[in-house]
Amino acid sequence: MTRQDTPGAATGPLPGEPLRRGARSQVRRARSQVRGVPLPLLVPALLGLSFLLLPLIALLVRTPWHGLSARLTGAEVWQALRLSLVCATAATAVSLVLGVPLAWLLARVDFPGRGLVRALVTLPLVLPPVVGGVALLMALGRNGVVGTWLDSWFGITLPFTTAGVVVAEAFVAMPFLVISVEGTLRAADPRYEEAAATLGASRFTAFRRVTLPLIAPGIAAGAVLAWARALGEFGATITFAGNFPGRTQTMPLAVYLALQNDPETAIALSLVLLAVSITVLAGLRGRWMTTS
Repeated sequence: MTRQDTPGAATGPLPGEPLRRGARSQVRRARSQVRGVPLPLLVPALLGLSFLLLPLIALLVRTPWHGLSARLTGAEVWQALRLSLVCATAATAVSLVLGVPLAWLLARVDFPGRGLVRALVTLPLVLPPVVGGVALLMALGRNGVVGTWLDSWFGITLPFTTAGVVVAEAFVAMPFLVISVEGTLRAADPRYEEAAATLGASRFTAFRRVTLPLIAPGIAAGAVLAWARALGEFGATITFAGNFPGRTQTMPLAVYLALQNDPETAIALSLVLLAVSITVLAGLRGRWMTTS
């Protein structure tokens, strides 16, 4: 007996029918969207994807897989890798300590010249890294504007030291963190902070107990970007800290040096750096940077 033959039966769909019909309509809609991609958009999109992936594929194709382990077991390789990881992590920590308050200042406080300050903060994003290294030398070098006092008063010399690597990497990486955190702060609802203030919390307590948990994903995303940028820094590092094995020679500098004498070793080192970057970004993106 069908639904129509049952006296007093409802004329609506059976349970489950709206779900099945909805699922089928979604599939049809998705297929129509795929078929409806305009060719003038699809072709440049595929070309852009190919442009980004082709160098990475070429690196994998040209990697000397035979004897790769022998090329990567040298003490210099692991020394450079360890120095890169330590310095990038330290530079990210510096960026977090200094960059998060700076992002809060730009997002929450209205002061004269805020636009100019924001432009200056983001300047290292477009500034050539070598120019950044020269600027660091002029500021923190032994004869620099501030470096002279650091040397004479405290005996601190930053150029051509491991600490100098951290300073150079933090200089180029911190803007990524500031931009990410500032954007997250602007998207966060300030009424939560206002509610905490009405309950007697100080502004710093509201920031620590309310704002920080709200913007934690943005901080994590900015930290990941800053870490990746610091890991791959080359120009400012070699200009400000030099290229001394075991002290300032990070993986990008080791790749550059090996490329002049042994291209296959340079490819192997690049593969290691690529693997480390992809592993960290993929792992942290799945936890902190999802959008759905």
